[in-house]
Amino acid sequence: MYLIVNGQIILEDIILHDHDLLIVDKIIALIRPHGEISPDDLNVIDARGGYVSPGFIDIHSDYIEHMVSPRPTSVLDFKMAIREVEKQLVNQGITTMYHSLSLFKESLFPNKQIRSSENVKRLIELIEETNGGSGLIHHRFHARYEIDNIDDVEYVLKFIKENKIHLLSFMDHTPGQGQYRDLAKYKEIIKGYQDMEDHELENHINHGQNSQKLDLQTIIKISQIARGHDIALASHDDDTIEKLDLVKSFGTTISEFPITLEVARAAKERGMYTVAGAPNVLLGGSHSGNLSAVEAINEGCIDVLCSDYYPASLLHAVFMLHKKFKKDLADMFRLVTINPARAVGIDREYGSIGYNKKANIIIIEEIETGFPTITAAFVHGKLVSQLNYPQRNLAV
Repeated sequence: MYLIVNGQIILEDIILHDHDLLIVDKIIALIRPHGEISPDDLNVIDARGGYVSPGFIDIHSDYIEHMVSPRPTSVLDFKMAIREVEKQLVNQGITTMYHSLSLFKESLFPNKQIRSSENVKRLIELIEETNGGSGLIHHRFHARYEIDNIDDVEYVLKFIKENKIHLLSFMDHTPGQGQYRDLAKYKEIIKGYQDMEDHELENHINHGQNSQKLDLQTIIKISQIARGHDIALASHDDDTIEKLDLVKSFGTTISEFPITLEVARAAKERGMYTVAGAPNVLLGGSHSGNLSAVEAINEGCIDVLCSDYYPASLLHAVFMLHKKFKKDLADMFRLVTINPARAVGIDREYGSIGYNKKANIIIIEEIETGFPTITAAFVHGKLVSQLNYPQRNLAV
């Protein structure tokens, strides 16, 4: 049993100052003002006035790709990469990660070997294996299904029925629409990955624009089976209200990275959860020239922040939004805790601090004139990580 003392406890709507929290077995047992819970026979952790928050839930990140393949042509041991990445994630506050792996027919970036169909399928199996074993955090699989991948329909259905997919999004990265509606920007991005002559780039774009895509009936079939297995459905890079209405019609409840403020607002009006990237907050805008996350948050049009490709961004985006943009801190914590939990349907157990909820908890202290740092992390009631900065020993 653990007693976390002297903390500012992040609840769904408010922050409780100078409170203590008791963990018994895997759950949160008590929350009381400091000093009301006897520390006898308990393992006491001093939060030192820091924030006691639910562990972050990241529903969209392809960071595992970087850990497996730090260079486009270098593919390392998959199991080693999963074990190493979870050590990083827990110390960035992420206790539940939905690894977002793309099921392409052919990657837009063909020199990225990790995105080959064979490698992705191997990684999916290992994620499931780790999730059922001794993982340091909760590993989940977010299947990003590119709609030109007409060959893998049965494979995706098989994974759905085996409960190996925990979130499913349909993607269309066809040049000239969605994320890549600005073809000039798209060309810049592609040239950043590989050296192409202008005529080769034009051929590449034409091929993408004219490739065969999944028909609507097949998408609806996959969606219905996924929903029957309680898998949340997401749409990716929504750029028109017409697209929102279409994806909503077959059960989509999440709009990832809406391209414009108008589309983000329309998604909210339709009862969908809207997702923006936390790196967008830190960078001051989208790397592909689309919606500003800060602007959308200011307008009340974003429900969830994900790390996308940079896991540390969740923690720092929350505090930047609070300090630089004067947003309520409890509101900003919801973007990375209870809101993503609700979006993917795990909020009964995860995403907030409350009696009898799973004790996935992090302690955040501010060091070096306000730099937020994870100094302790609990997963299912176990202390899995503790960082002791000089003269900041947590043990009492």
